[in-house]
Amino acid sequence: MAVLESATARLSRLLTMVPWLVNRQGIDIDRAAAELNVSRAQIEADLNLLFVCGTPGHLPDDLIEAEWEEGRVFLRNADTISRPLRLGRDEAMALIVGLRALAAVPGLEEHEAIDRALAKLTEAAGESAGQSDRVRVALEEPTVRETLETLRSALSRRRRVHLRYLVASRDEATERDVDPMRLVNMTSHWYLEGWCHRAEDVRLFRLDRIEEASVLDRDGTPPAQAQPRDLESTMFTHGPDDRTATLRLQPEAAWVVDYYPVEQVERADDGALTVQIRTADIAWLRRLVWRLGGSARVVAPESMRREVARGASDALGYYGRKSPTD
Repeated sequence: MAVLESATARLSRLLTMVPWLVNRQGIDIDRAAAELNVSRAQIEADLNLLFVCGTPGHLPDDLIEAEWEEGRVFLRNADTISRPLRLGRDEAMALIVGLRALAAVPGLEEHEAIDRALAKLTEAAGESAGQSDRVRVALEEPTVRETLETLRSALSRRRRVHLRYLVASRDEATERDVDPMRLVNMTSHWYLEGWCHRAEDVRLFRLDRIEEASVLDRDGTPPAQAQPRDLESTMFTHGPDDRTATLRLQPEAAWVVDYYPVEQVERADDGALTVQIRTADIAWLRRLVWRLGGSARVVAPESMRREVARGASDALGYYGRKSPTD
């Protein structure tokens, strides 16, 4: 079965491919495909796409010209994309800070490449690079780094792991055995993707929600049906029975956006957020709003707003009752 390529991955390749080809006019198309690590059919599809790409205006002189009918590739009218990248001071500082944070990731294999890039960038930035020393980025807490090391060890040795994992949507700690598939860092958090024997399916586990992780003396090779997700398009999948709720969060409850998957975040002038949350567990959503107290309220749907209000009213009613021993 063919693997669908995300638009993000294809755009990244095209931005790399255009300047590469511009500086190798007349290169054999099969050699270009091999150098770019794609098939000839893929590079031809990319060249066809470039015909409708260019600068605003969409006149003939604004679009990239590609030619490869004779087996050799020529690109014209693509000088704008092929120019060397020039960074401003703020862009250079951001990149330096990001590279230093990346170099601090435990177990990373590309440290030498990062160090070389950082040295060149620091030298080119000159005095501006010194200002980046004032910025420090902490990617994870020490407990997460320990968990990361444990899971890296399990991956390298193909060992199954036992996790005590907090399911945030139910505020419940669960025990499960997992065959690790990969570790990824997305949206500033580390995730373990693996085959969960409890769910009998591929699952993502956020490392800061793993309370305990231990490596088992059992083979951890995932089954054949365990296929990695396309994390570039979305990290979370929703079911047909999910319901969507719109919440209004005050600034002190903004942490919800970082901790739970939300959609369509809108920020008001006073710092309040309006977000949408999809979930199949409405009881969990009610508990979340109650726990946030006056910092959150349900905007829609009306039925859910009434459910939350009724539950809060019932809870307040117990404070006015006396126990049988009083």
